[in-house]
Amino acid sequence: MTTRIARIFSVFAFASLFASLFATGAEAHHAMDGQTPTTLYEGLVSGLAHPVIGLDHLAFIVAAGLIAAVAGMSLFAPLLFVAGSLIGVGLHLMLLDLPAAEIIIAASVLAGGWLLARGRAVENQILVFALFLVVGLFHGYAFGEAIVGSEETPLIAYLAGLAAIQSVIALGVYFLVRSRGWAIEAMQPRLAGAAILGVGVTFLAGHLVG
Repeated sequence: MTTRIARIFSVFAFASLFASLFATGAEAHHAMDGQTPTTLYEGLVSGLAHPVIGLDHLAFIVAAGLIAAVAGMSLFAPLLFVAGSLIGVGLHLMLLDLPAAEIIIAASVLAGGWLLARGRAVENQILVFALFLVVGLFHGYAFGEAIVGSEETPLIAYLAGLAAIQSVIALGVYFLVRSRGWAIEAMQPRLAGAAILGVGVTFLAGHLVG
């Protein structure tokens, strides 16, 4: 049963990763052609799409699931990131400012990839839990841009979609890795970490140069 669940989750996770390869720069900020969602359906679709078509966001969600799994952490570790992202959306809607959000998001992707690529045990898991929560705030703050000015119904649908897709991806990766029995020293998570590290470097360089 556990293996079957892991396979189902992994299908969603890798389908999302595949879809992200075809996203454009504009889509990474809005899934509804730049329009604020006005209906329940539009809010849900926007929430489901936003973390997937933004490759930097998707890379960290995958990293969170990988790090938690290979380090033997609880599945609540990546879910803390999801919770943090919802709080971050709320901060954006309250018009509170999180400075240098895009740079911190790119740096978080780089850091997540580095933790995996180095192939060493996580010394302080409590610190990782805290980092997932804090980093989630900044990712969620960026997500909030797509829903600013929306009414209650599409807003609730957006948050539901956002929470659902991130949880599916992170937990899909988590259960897939656990079912394979991969440890932090295994080649597969280290290679994935190197790829995620590359995404982080690319986005961070783009924000710093641009």
